[in-house]
Amino acid sequence: MNNTILDIKKDLRAAMNGVASAAMRSTADYRVNFGVELPRLQSMAQEYGKNHELAQSLWKESVRECRILATMIQPAEQFDSDFADLWMDSIHTLEIAQIAALHLFQHINCAADKAFQWIASDDEIRQVTGLSILCHLLRRTSLNPRCINELTDQLHALTDDDNTPMSVRRLATNLLQGQLSHDA
Repeated sequence: MNNTILDIKKDLRAAMNGVASAAMRSTADYRVNFGVELPRLQSMAQEYGKNHELAQSLWKESVRECRILATMIQPAEQFDSDFADLWMDSIHTLEIAQIAALHLFQHINCAADKAFQWIASDDEIRQVTGLSILCHLLRRTSLNPRCINELTDQLHALTDDDNTPMSVRRLATNLLQGQLSHDA
């Protein structure tokens, strides 16, 4: 596994975008980042396929691109509520939160439950992750009426609260104006 991680890091270094890396380094909380674009990371993820062990090892690297790859190759069926909480505890950027919601969290069995739990927290990253999960779920499927009512109540509370971070308020407003109006 260590050799695979080293090979991935070599590939990342070869694909490095110095300008993007420098810009991210000055604005985001990444220990290391290579500035590699998402399409290149998606291509790398396809090369490695779904792999629980590799995903777990990549996540521990605390490197932007390794974390993004981890969300892309982690098999959802091997990712339970405890793993979701463990990974959520170590997400420190909105970018990784939204990418994790897109590529992994929306596909796990407990996706809606985790989304509602995280939306109810006071943490901006958890709220953004939860709202992002629900955005993706609502594009694919319908939530039951009880979930829609609960979500609507939470969204109104978030948009009415002056202390709600702008990123959360924006997502909540988009959900209220977009997907939920189609389900009502």
